[in-house]
Amino acid sequence: MAAELSLKLTSRVPKKPIKKLAPSVELPRDATVEDAKKIVARASGFSDFNRIGLFNPADGKILKDRKALIRNEEGVIKAGELVVKDLGPQVAWRTVFVIEYFGPILFHAFIPLIRPYLYSIFPGQFKYISESATPITKVQWLLFALFHIHFLKREYETLFVHKFSANTMPARNIVRNSAFYWIMAGLLCALDIYAPGNLSARDELVPLDYFGLALFTFGEVCNWIVHQHLASLRKPGGTEKGIPNCIGSNLVTSPNYMFEVTAWVGVILISRSWAVVVFICTGIIYMRDWSRGKEKALRKEFGDRYKNKRYTMLPGLI
Repeated sequence: MAAELSLKLTSRVPKKPIKKLAPSVELPRDATVEDAKKIVARASGFSDFNRIGLFNPADGKILKDRKALIRNEEGVIKAGELVVKDLGPQVAWRTVFVIEYFGPILFHAFIPLIRPYLYSIFPGQFKYISESATPITKVQWLLFALFHIHFLKREYETLFVHKFSANTMPARNIVRNSAFYWIMAGLLCALDIYAPGNLSARDELVPLDYFGLALFTFGEVCNWIVHQHLASLRKPGGTEKGIPNCIGSNLVTSPNYMFEVTAWVGVILISRSWAVVVFICTGIIYMRDWSRGKEKALRKEFGDRYKNKRYTMLPGLI
């Protein structure tokens, strides 16, 4: 097909220009943002087109939707220009999530394994230090199972359920993104939960524990249902949004976050662990921002077709 769009290319970072950036590029009229990135990458000597960031010269915002047509980007067409930035080495979003969720799985397997040696290193720090060599209690093993059920579920969903609108993210962000799960859900929670003489070091379950287990089960099952529904709203390889219409969506914008918090409240009731409280409270801060962003995006995308939500993740609170 003959090229119908001719656009000037300029560097987003003048101090670190792309050395081989072509002065201009010609695109088919039906070229998407992803198509343009591939063409610019080839013309500029990049082997990975995901490193190319394309920006609207009118407002400086990145063109996020990789399936959007370039001809529909008014600022780009009016200026006859695409602003380009090298985003650096990239890694697939699916890979990022697999790495993030692997941390808690690793720590909640490793800490119980070295428990007899780990806690004996800190004499006087634990009330019943002689118990460091005794078997883990039934409640601690239950929490071991709950943590692994949650994060193995997340790994499965990452590999086989979720559909990502973006291909990649900067590789340098892996450490930052993974630190939350590896340090808080993994290291801190494992160190506290499996400690000898701790509040979770119990062999008998009381009614509060059974209630916590019921909350965890309910939250995980409903979270699974919501994730399956959200995945069904997007075609394979697509970036389109859909209006959620599933369990909990009449209450909040992001019912998956609501049910995830429900599951973790169950874990808190069973563990009585300060580390789990800190982990989920920090997670709520992140999920609050994500859910508010989703509400804003749905209102913008669907207008009157979308029934606005007052609460985005926790009814009556957030």
